[in-house]
Amino acid sequence: METVNLKPKVNKDYKKPSNITAMLVIFKRRVTIMLRYPSWFISLIIWPIIFPFIYLFTAKALAGTNSESLASFKALAGTNDYVTYMLIGTTMWMWVNLMLWSLGTSLRTEQVEGTLESNWLCPISKISLLFGYSLFQLLMNAVFIAVSLIEFKIIYGFEIVGNPFLALLVFLISIPSIYGLGFIFASLVMWAKEANSMVFLVRGIVMVFCGISYPLTVLPGWMKNISNVIPVTYSINALRKVIAEGKNLSYIKNDLIFLVISGIILMFAGILAFNYTQKKVKELGSLGQY
Repeated sequence: METVNLKPKVNKDYKKPSNITAMLVIFKRRVTIMLRYPSWFISLIIWPIIFPFIYLFTAKALAGTNSESLASFKALAGTNDYVTYMLIGTTMWMWVNLMLWSLGTSLRTEQVEGTLESNWLCPISKISLLFGYSLFQLLMNAVFIAVSLIEFKIIYGFEIVGNPFLALLVFLISIPSIYGLGFIFASLVMWAKEANSMVFLVRGIVMVFCGISYPLTVLPGWMKNISNVIPVTYSINALRKVIAEGKNLSYIKNDLIFLVISGIILMFAGILAFNYTQKKVKELGSLGQY
């Protein structure tokens, strides 16, 4: 009697996709969608003009017809150039805002569209999905900041007094802490299945405690204590020292050290939060639940 081999044939030529490949696939897909539906370009042009204008117009109105209150602002902030001061703060706030809406809600968007479960079946480390979204978000932020600088120069007369490469260094060192926060946020959104209210909560905290439009010296003591543990506070402070005051590396050394340490901690915490969350939602069977 002939024996029938019921073992499935294994394709020996099959190669498990690498995490780098998965990251690049996510990045390429988001870029393709961005180029196919270019409605984002309108907001990219408008927001750098409109959003800072709200704060600048309010500051101008509160300063009085003869700008009487500028002396008080200079005493508190160390500069009377409130335009540059606020442009730097609002730019960082918009960067965090874009990160929360894009990276922070990326997994939730996949969940709503019904593609998250199929992505989870791929034999790759699932954290590579978020890293792919991070690459795309970094590209969008680079474009956004470049457009913002051009428009700030044309409309508000913005100028970089200090070393632009040092300002770029501050941006680069700020990336791990901001995107570590994004990883934690994306994990919480995937668990809670609610993005809007959580985005408003986090960006509200940044707006109030990080001094995007006012010096932190006006805050009461307990609020300053909270401000001192938020990395964005140090990013804004370092950028203001470099761009508006022309300070060198020695003046922002402590800010950069805090950003490096907080970046390592938050990125590590973000990866742990993601791994724990994706394990729990699989156990609960709610990975693809709307």
